[in-house]
Amino acid sequence: MTDGLLLPPGGGRRIQTMTLKAGAERSPTWSTFEAEVAPGFDVGAHLHHQAEEVFYLLAGELDLLAFHPTPQAAGDWRSWESETGAKVMRGGPGSFMFVPAGCPHAFSNPGAEPARMLFLVSPAGHETYLQELTDLLSASGPPDQAEIAALRLRHDIHQLTPLTSPAAD
Repeated sequence: MTDGLLLPPGGGRRIQTMTLKAGAERSPTWSTFEAEVAPGFDVGAHLHHQAEEVFYLLAGELDLLAFHPTPQAAGDWRSWESETGAKVMRGGPGSFMFVPAGCPHAFSNPGAEPARMLFLVSPAGHETYLQELTDLLSASGPPDQAEIAALRLRHDIHQLTPLTSPAAD
């Protein structure tokens, strides 16, 4: 028999500004994290062919994208629109975003305060990618977009617009 997992507030394994609550070591199905999103951070629009994600905003605001843009969409993903008229949403506490496999998505923090979110990724193991990304972003100087793109492709993350981090400023 396998026991469940109970964590106190703040419990889990830190990966820079994220806390892995449970991942591949506990479940083959999903990994879940609590993340702090710094002001100015933009994960960049991307998609996964295999993974699904759920984002639940706990505090602060995030700009959220979870749709296929029109063919003429270019530039900043915040200006994208879908064929059905869907637009990027500014979400606050309690906002929920589901991203099915193959759907372009992104989030960024437009505010002056950190945002906090809980996110779940299926299948499990996303923590490996996040640790490798954290290592790249922790290097001195601006993040190397070619290295980030190669890392993302190894983990079935197909970058559509660049990731930007306020640490790079």
